[in-house]
This record gives sequence, C-alpha cells and structure tokens, in this order.
Amino acid sequence: MTRVLIVEDERPLRRALAMNLTARGYEVIEADTGTAALSAAANGEHDVILLDLGLPDLSGMDVIRAVRAYASTPIIVLSARTGSSDKVAALDLGADDYVSKPFSIEELLARLRAATRRATSLDGPRVVQVGTASIDLDAKTATGDDGEHVHLTPTEWHLLEVLVRHPGKLVTGRALLTELRGGPDHTDPSYLRIYVAQLRRKLEPQPSRPRHLITESGMGYRFQP
Repeated sequence: MTRVLIVEDERPLRRALAMNLTARGYEVIEADTGTAALSAAANGEHDVILLDLGLPDLSGMDVIRAVRAYASTPIIVLSARTGSSDKVAALDLGADDYVSKPFSIEELLARLRAATRRATSLDGPRVVQVGTASIDLDAKTATGDDGEHVHLTPTEWHLLEVLVRHPGKLVTGRALLTELRGGPDHTDPSYLRIYVAQLRRKLEPQPSRPRHLITESGMGYRFQP
C-alpha cells in the first residue's frame, strides 16, 4: 500500500484528497502546517509527499529544502500559484512534480503513480556499515562486530538515519536542526555537537579521530562510508 503525506492547510481540500486517496487504496497521513509536515516526514513512514506551497507557518519551499537535505522521497507540489517562476523554483529545490490547482483526481493519481515508479529504483541501502557497526535502517538495530547490540536513543537514530541515507553528502546544521527539532528557529549548534559526539563514542573505532561521522566546520556534517 502506497503511503501518502498530504500537507495542506485548507481543511476541506485536505479531507477531500484524503477521502479520495483512501477510497483508491492509498494510506494517508495528514498535516496542516509546515512544522507538522517536517515532523511527519521525520518518521519516514510515507512514500510520496503532496505539498501545498502556501502554509501558515513555513513556506512550502522551506519544507522542500529541509526534506531534500536528507531524503529523496518524491514531492508533488499542489499550488494555486501558476506562474512559471514558482514552478521553476520548486523544481530546482528538489520537487519532483508540480500540479496547479484546480486539478482532477485522475490527473493527480497519474502523477502519484509516476512518482512512485521513479522512486522504486532510487531506494538506498537498508543496511550500512559505520565503522565496525552494522546499521539496519529497517529494523532500527545497530550491531557491533562482536555481535553485541549497540543501544541508540531515538534522537541518535534520527540523526544517524538522516546522515547515512545520503553517503558523502553534506547535510547542513540548519537542515539537521529543522529535521530533529521541528522548526528552523532552533539553531543552537551545541545540540548537534552533543548528539554527534555520542554517536561517535558508540560507533567510531576512534571517536576522537572520526572516519565516518565527519564535521564540516561552519557548515554541517557528513557521513563518509
């Protein structure tokens, strides 16, 4: 069953979309703000995001930017903005498609099917190595080379998943804080330093000389396989 996250602040439209998609066999998650969308996206329990640009708290563009910092989940923008500049900006930020309101449900279903097909071939590895530890992203388990379970807190898991799903890619500190704390106003870098240090102590062979969880000074962090 394809899981769809609908991000739309207009309740009648959101509910109509949810009912139509549910009737056609989709599993639906609803969010009415950008903050709620990022919180839902953090759980990773969806296959496609339907995103309105005109949200009450965050710009839809900011939501695209934050999600693309760590995930390749297909994003289909739903917007009343018909200007080409908005379409180009959304697509340049990483949206996969752009549907102008009003639209037919059949058109939307076709776009959903296309986005799902494209995403199928882009799924990343589900088990990765961080030092001598084996990280199973599906089972949410970390196992050392001695076979012993490595305990990670929910926040440590969340941070680790964001990084390892994009090997070699810089993830900015702002994007990580937005992802972990639910909004761009939480910008204290010491929050990230604490959790990255904890992950290094648990996973890096030499925590003081990390080889996999790398700090890019003044910018963010990178997972180096």
